[in-house]
Amino acid sequence: LALGQQYSSLGSQPILCGSIPGLVPKQLRFCRNYIEIMPSVAEGVKLGIQECQHQFRGRRWNCTTIDDSLAIFGPVLDKATRESAFVHAIASAGVAFAVTRSCAEGTSTICGCDSHHKGPPGDGWKWGGCSEDADFGVLVSREFADARENRPDARSAMNRHNNEAGRTTILDHMHLKCKCHGLSGSCEVKTCWWAQPDFRAIGDYLKDKYDSASEMVVEKHRESRGWVETLRAKYALFKPPTERDLVYYENSPNFCEPNPETGSFGTRDRTCNVTSHGIDGCDLLCCGRGHNTRTEKRKEKCHCIFHWCCYVSCQECTRVYDVHTCK
Repeated sequence: LALGQQYSSLGSQPILCGSIPGLVPKQLRFCRNYIEIMPSVAEGVKLGIQECQHQFRGRRWNCTTIDDSLAIFGPVLDKATRESAFVHAIASAGVAFAVTRSCAEGTSTICGCDSHHKGPPGDGWKWGGCSEDADFGVLVSREFADARENRPDARSAMNRHNNEAGRTTILDHMHLKCKCHGLSGSCEVKTCWWAQPDFRAIGDYLKDKYDSASEMVVEKHRESRGWVETLRAKYALFKPPTERDLVYYENSPNFCEPNPETGSFGTRDRTCNVTSHGIDGCDLLCCGRGHNTRTEKRKEKCHCIFHWCCYVSCQECTRVYDVHTCK
């Protein structure tokens, strides 16, 4: 994960794979063999981190990162919690997404557009443009992200499952995009291609999977290679998780108070929504401690007028807002 945080500028400088901290040998070999797509891998991890922070902006745990640390989320990911499940899924999806997009844009010589059109054209349209090769992006994400998860223990099994759930989300959300051709704006012929959704749609979907994540229990089995840990759904009455669901087997801390052992920063001084009854509301986000209110003046553009042709002129207004923060 530190790859996206510390090496997001890989595309503008020579890459020395040996200087990237935290890579296991398989990842180091991957970097050296496919060095031209490493900037996309780093961009994908960064994209996943940013989406995590957006999705959890109103939660007690808000996906806070730590500067100048290889473990950029601190001890939060040490536990096999829902939060760990989401981070692995969104980061793996981010890598697949960014590599796929980069290939379609022609920034690499080892990949490009998808030539498998998945069916004959329909009436009035034909294949065209550049279909995004999500299968290649998923393959890169699987080879790179899962390289760390080769231990026969429960945590590796959990991480592999959640990584794959994130990548499967990309494949499930591929859709046709079309462009019309014809005289005077008519649509006599449509050119269509397969495209990825906005990454926000991936984040929204995985956030729903976080809320409905399946709790598991760890089972040990004796195999020829020794003891192997696997995961089984904790509650037999519930529907077992599919490959698209997130899984975890340890409970999350409440993140109300600072705790260096769990990586919790607490929620003191966090901005809360005084009108909300949800987790972003002042009652729940502040963990019952109450909140402070202050007024804040902000300068904003106002009374904007469009002038023909073609510019907009605005005045500057000062508006007063109430800001509520947790005690």
